Amino acid sequence: MHTDLTIGKRTFSWGSRTYMMGILNLTPDSFSGDGLLSAEETQTRGEGIGEMGLQAALDLARRFVVAGVDILDVGGESTRPGAQPVSQDEEMQRVLPVIRAIAAELNVLISVDTYRSAVGEAALQAGAHMINDVWGFKVDPLLARVAARCNAPVILMHNRSSWANAEIQFHLGGRYVGMPYNNLLEDIRRELMESVMIARQAGIPSEHIILDPGIGFGKTVEQNLELLDRLGEIRALGFPVLLGPSRKSFIGYTLDLPPDQRLEGTASAVAIGIARGADIVRVHDVEFMLRVARMADAIVRRTAQTDKKNPA
Repeated sequence: MHTDLTIGKRTFSWGSRTYMMGILNLTPDSFSGDGLLSAEETQTRGEGIGEMGLQAALDLARRFVVAGVDILDVGGESTRPGAQPVSQDEEMQRVLPVIRAIAAELNVLISVDTYRSAVGEAALQAGAHMINDVWGFKVDPLLARVAARCNAPVILMHNRSSWANAEIQFHLGGRYVGMPYNNLLEDIRRELMESVMIARQAGIPSEHIILDPGIGFGKTVEQNLELLDRLGEIRALGFPVLLGPSRKSFIGYTLDLPPDQRLEGTASAVAIGIARGADIVRVHDVEFMLRVARMADAIVRRTAQTDKKNPA
């Protein structure tokens, strides 16, 4: 049973349609080439986001909202294999001005992509509504307490990323090789439920928990393909599922294409993911993927849409 989630005046009715999360990467080194900070600006200014970066982020946020996005996901640290970590202060100086600006101007839900409790708390105070933790509360468990205290929904992702298993090719980017799983789906399910336990122990209610199986995070190309195909086994845990395949390396290595040529591969992954039970898709190309999601929903959610149009 997937209980509807209400955030303010918005209700997510799981199963009725696919919800869209648009990515705002406030970094100069995103794997997908969509980082909204230029390397030159970062080198010149040091920490934080300048006027150019802030304006670029706002312009993209406006575009996504006009297109019909449901959530904007704001992140200040790249998660690509080999990326340099940023300090807590630098992450705050990147994400907080953008969150404040979006919250002041646009009527849209904001998620902060962070694993740090201090950043999460500051972001929620600045106007964010949700926390998206790529480490599922396993790096900084205090983040769970922040979310509970602020009554904020959370996205908990499975992650076995290890630089020891990372391999980088120039035009395709990073991927993981030789990742050891005893049983891929059972291991992922168990480790996601460990994150759920941390959340529940901190006081986060089950209806505030969304699971992300972590496509691209500590999985080989073949493991990512299998995980996507068997996504229904993640949804069977009883929580809504977010899927983030956009421009990921498993697409690039499958099609032998760099990040800027992975639109069709992403569309295929999004459509299959929706057919397998994804509730939210996290993407870069919002306008294009909204059309993919609408078409996929028309095929696989006919009963839910008919029931909505003709309530008993």
